[in-house]
Amino acid sequence: NRFGSVNELGVLEMTGQGFKEVKTPSLVFIESAPSNLAGSIIGCVLEGTRPFLVEVQALVSKTVFGYPQRKSSGFDLNRLQVLSAVLSKRTKTNLTIQDIILNIVGGLKISDPALDLAVAAAIISSHFNKSLDRRMIVLGEVGLGGEVRAVHKLEQRLAEAEKLGFTAAIIPNTEVKAKKIKLLKIKSLSELEEIIK
Repeated sequence: NRFGSVNELGVLEMTGQGFKEVKTPSLVFIESAPSNLAGSIIGCVLEGTRPFLVEVQALVSKTVFGYPQRKSSGFDLNRLQVLSAVLSKRTKTNLTIQDIILNIVGGLKISDPALDLAVAAAIISSHFNKSLDRRMIVLGEVGLGGEVRAVHKLEQRLAEAEKLGFTAAIIPNTEVKAKKIKLLKIKSLSELEEIIK
C-alpha cells in the first residue's frame, strides 16, 4: 500500500477475480498442521506491527557419525547453534550427540527473538518425543544463562492467539494479562523442559 506505513505487511491471495486480502493471515501458516505431533510448536512473530502465528518444527535424531549436524530453514542457523548449546548446558536435554533439523512452516524467514522459546520447545519436544497441546502458544526470548526474557508487544501477540482460539500460552514471567488464555509463566528453560516432559 503506497499510502500506508512502510512497516506493514499485506497478505494477499490470488483468486479468479484477482488479488484479495487474507483477513486472518495466521491461519495460512498454521491451519493445516496435524494435532499432537512431537517437535511441532506454535509461536508468534511480528512483521511490522502485525502479529503472525507460525508453526516451528524440529526433528532431533541421534548423530550417526562425525559431528552433530544443525540444519535450519527459515530460522537463523547461528541462533539455532546458540539455542542448542544453551539447552545442552542449562537443561537435561543432551544435544551433544544429536542432529537438529529445524523448519519454519510456510517458507517464512524469521529474525524475531520472540521465537526463541518456541524453537527451544520444539527441540525439547522432539528430543523426548512428547507433544504439547495444539491449542498452546509459546512466546519468549532465551538468554545465554537459560533464562526466559520478555518480548516486545506480548499482549498484542496473546490477543492474536486468543482471537484464533488458543487456550494456553507459555510466556516469560512478566506482568501481563489475558482474557481467555491460561498463562503459564516461566523463568528458565528447565521449567519449560519440566512442562514438556
